Amino acid sequence: MYCLASLAVLAVTTSARAADVAKPARSTATVPIKTTQLAGPAFPLYANEGELTTACEQGLSVAAAALKQLERRPADTSWLVAYDRFLGLVEDRSSAFDLMISVHPRKQIRDVAQDCQLRWQGFVSSLFQNEKLFAAASKVRPRDATDRHYLRTTLDAFVDGGVALPAGKRGRAKQINDELAELEQKFDATVRESTTKVGFTEAELAGVPPAVWKEAPRDVEGRVLLGLDMPTFVPVMELAGDAAARERMWRAKYAEGGQANLDVLTRIVVLRNEYAGLFDLPSHAAFATRRRMAESPARVALFLDQVQAAVTEREKSELEELRLAKAQHLGVAPQGVRLARWDLAFYTERVRQSRYSVDQEAFRPYLPPEASLAVVMKLVESTMGVRYERVADAPVWHDDVRAYTVRDLASGKALGALYVDLYPREGKYNHAAVWPIRGSAPGRGRVSQAALVVNFNRQGLTLDEFDTLLHEFGHAVHVNLSATRYSGQSGTNVLLDFVEAPSQMLEDRAYDRKVLALFSQVCPNCKPVPDDLLAKAVAAHHYGKGVASARQRLYAAYDLALYSGGVVDPLALWLRMEGATPLGTVEGTLFPASFGHIASGYSAGYYAYLWSQVVALDMRTAFAGNSLDPQVGRRYRHSVIGQGGQRPPAELVREFLGRDFDTRAFYADLKK
Repeated sequence: MYCLASLAVLAVTTSARAADVAKPARSTATVPIKTTQLAGPAFPLYANEGELTTACEQGLSVAAAALKQLERRPADTSWLVAYDRFLGLVEDRSSAFDLMISVHPRKQIRDVAQDCQLRWQGFVSSLFQNEKLFAAASKVRPRDATDRHYLRTTLDAFVDGGVALPAGKRGRAKQINDELAELEQKFDATVRESTTKVGFTEAELAGVPPAVWKEAPRDVEGRVLLGLDMPTFVPVMELAGDAAARERMWRAKYAEGGQANLDVLTRIVVLRNEYAGLFDLPSHAAFATRRRMAESPARVALFLDQVQAAVTEREKSELEELRLAKAQHLGVAPQGVRLARWDLAFYTERVRQSRYSVDQEAFRPYLPPEASLAVVMKLVESTMGVRYERVADAPVWHDDVRAYTVRDLASGKALGALYVDLYPREGKYNHAAVWPIRGSAPGRGRVSQAALVVNFNRQGLTLDEFDTLLHEFGHAVHVNLSATRYSGQSGTNVLLDFVEAPSQMLEDRAYDRKVLALFSQVCPNCKPVPDDLLAKAVAAHHYGKGVASARQRLYAAYDLALYSGGVVDPLALWLRMEGATPLGTVEGTLFPASFGHIASGYSAGYYAYLWSQVVALDMRTAFAGNSLDPQVGRRYRHSVIGQGGQRPPAELVREFLGRDFDTRAFYADLKK
């Protein structure tokens, strides 16, 4: 699962105050609707919990039988193929449950899927301690560079799973892995299943578009009850003129997860550091980074220090400007006026309005959600030589979900399937992410499947939200257009500090006139974005970058410190580190309790967002300002996207750019 629009990356966003938003024209997006079968297996839909439990048990039984067959297989030149087929079988039988946990509309199904996922975790943790498979893999003689790289990563996975540890340590490694899986589930579920509502009078919501709150439920006193989902939280924080209302919303959001999740996170940190100690390594950070591009915590720390040095003065300047804007807004002398955390987004928008006259909310009538999705598909089709076809009768978990087959434009061959879940609902994962459901192996006729999950306003998108859609679609493209020999190396099966680069490659296209012009092709009755409105947004786009970049660096530095060894109190560490920033911290908030990235797959890896951005911004230079260049787009598809993880990232980028990547574009961007 790869995420962007989480609370962890929400420092400042770029919408502005607006009156009520007019309903957009209905989208007539022209993604063709076909009746052909969806590429790959249909998504499993279960009538009840019993059916899911039966499917789970059958899948585990089939996988266990297949494992016994693989154990008997000799370590010949076809062993890697057989091993990869086995991994594909495990993926096909298990991956849907992970997605169900976050998107299925019925809580009972989500709960049973969680139990099933834990059983699969137990199977996998045992798999990577299987001495017979490790011994066979160790004897394999690779045929070429692709085999050699896959064999190396396969052996590394077994070693990291504990297969080479002494028996006692090996048993403890499995216990830790299984407990971590349960704790990560518990952490995520506490946030996802939260039903917290914050009450506001209509007067307190002055400035927030009525479309955000008009249909919300009311309490017995008539107050509007708003949840903490991003389509609600962001407009309140950016547009509500009442500081007390913003503070209540902010405190509620930053208390998500509560003390229970802080306790879970503490246990997670202890277990991960203990796991690293089994390998005689000083910390989880050392264990995790040693096989990534960064190679060590020290190198990550140096990079983060360099980022901080590059943005420090800009951050201070922007914060001072916001503080003065607050004083002016309140009609008081600047002396003694203090900028609070819940003021940040609000006054950023006021400064943008004053300086650039930009109103991101005004974009909603021009960016209907499904037409926006069609434009992103058109962008990928135009540059990478593919075609997206809507499959109207595909089994899906909710009526809002759309399903597509992705085809190669030249051959018509199906490459994969894509599910898109656009709108918020109770119990659904409430940020933005892509789930790689199925890896591809074209040589064996195995096609990819991915699920893109976001939470957008049905009335339309802001440019920021369109940018989020582009980012997540970049992950989906990485999954769907992979053309690797082995499915275990396909798509997003790459080093963590490279995995965000393909998604960040598509960012900022939201501000590209050529990209927005594609709306006329996919939605003839959509009103075009006015030139002057876009020009204002483009001019304002980089404002607040100092604050936002410093915040990202803080998140990454906190994550690294949390997993650097020793006994750590996650909340105390956060308050100390945030307290050292120019804006300080707020006692009583519990931010780490909802920082899902560091509780799961991005532990000691949150720096990957900034690290990948270095690579992505350098790769963007190949387009030389023309993001619709089909020649560069197809070269990018072949050299980077199609290669998945079957070659080291630095080699892929070198082939695409014709040189090693460097940091010049990244640091130049920080200065814009």
